[in-house]
Amino acid sequence: MQEENSGQGRAAIVLLSGGLDSMTVLAIARQQGYHCHALSFDYGQRHNAELQAAQRIAEHYGVDHKIIHLGLDAIGGSALTDASIAVPETPQPGIPVTYVPARNTIFLAFALGWAEVLNARDVFIGVNAVDYSGYPDCRPEFITAFQTLANVATKAGVEGQRIQIHVPLITLSKADIIRRGIELGVDYAFTVSCYAADHQGRACGVCDACRLRAAGFASAKIQDPTLYQR
Repeated sequence: MQEENSGQGRAAIVLLSGGLDSMTVLAIARQQGYHCHALSFDYGQRHNAELQAAQRIAEHYGVDHKIIHLGLDAIGGSALTDASIAVPETPQPGIPVTYVPARNTIFLAFALGWAEVLNARDVFIGVNAVDYSGYPDCRPEFITAFQTLANVATKAGVEGQRIQIHVPLITLSKADIIRRGIELGVDYAFTVSCYAADHQGRACGVCDACRLRAAGFASAKIQDPTLYQR
């Protein structure tokens, strides 16, 4: 993890889903001194209450916030973008159906584009490879590969202005992420993690995201402010 104030006022793109991890990453980037630009995606997700959460978080921190509209529901293939595929209520073996094909690859590609426009050289994303659902695009191998891509596929990279992909949460447990956020004054009541949240942002309490979140708060011995549907 970088030292505090290492950003020195430099511009940075922070991917902001509206969930627990992304809000923590935004708080970390701000603490490190970066001038943050938050980037969210309306990609056809069934749990679009997270976008309302992202907007509230951006307003809370007073950061520039852009929402890009994508049509990943047009290709489907995920319980998060295809209404005909149910969000599982019990753990699944292997990569679960809540995996959205190529999602982080697409999100980071847009972040690279905006970074070049803003002359930013830093991109933050809240991927985690400890307490996570087993998605291939949350692993260190993916980030390493995308880091290489970022610096051969962009004008900035070719001209020697290296773009850095920051993943400050990737080796932390969910409990450690929550503790880190609390240290930074994060109010997790702003966040929505549930894959099947209703329009009011109330969580189902049984999906993978809900289970990971609840276990993290319990392990951290911190009260979870999540509101549930039942």
